[in-house]
Amino acid sequence: MGKRLFVSVDLDGLAEDVAAVQERFADASGLRFTDPEQAHVTLKFLGDTDEDRVRSVCEELDAAVRDAGVDPFEMTVSGLGVFPSLDYISVVWVGVDEGSHELTALHEAIEERTVAMGFDAADHEFTPHATIARMDHAGGKEIVRERVREDDPTVGRVAVDEVRLKESVLGSDGSTYSTVERFEL
Repeated sequence: MGKRLFVSVDLDGLAEDVAAVQERFADASGLRFTDPEQAHVTLKFLGDTDEDRVRSVCEELDAAVRDAGVDPFEMTVSGLGVFPSLDYISVVWVGVDEGSHELTALHEAIEERTVAMGFDAADHEFTPHATIARMDHAGGKEIVRERVREDDPTVGRVAVDEVRLKESVLGSDGSTYSTVERFEL
């Protein structure tokens, strides 16, 4: 049985701020909120990975982080968006302002090395974001649209000095994430 893995930069210390943004959508039916304690920017979703590949994945991620040449940086989390569009909403997210160039450089270096290992290439352009809710049904779609168009919340700043390889374990009450390995910038 493999591990469900992804690579992220976590929003350490911003749980209360993320929860405050989620509160703006409290009256939108159909939304399922993510755990603010687990808020993160996904750099690469690897998916089910055989246990015996984890070590080589870590080696490649370590090399990718070095390839990217990104020094520790400050990330500003702000603004709202949705995927795939305001017409059909499946995910509500907060964006990244300052720090998006660094995140993109990390994503591209990680993408190159993981695709070379046989992982699926990203199927859409990289947009640095942290998912705050998923839309299970369109009951509250108009409320979500209005908030996304009119609100521009500042969530906060995070000092980023590492990239993490995380494991996602699906449970009855959603996913729980744990850190498998850390890669210092």
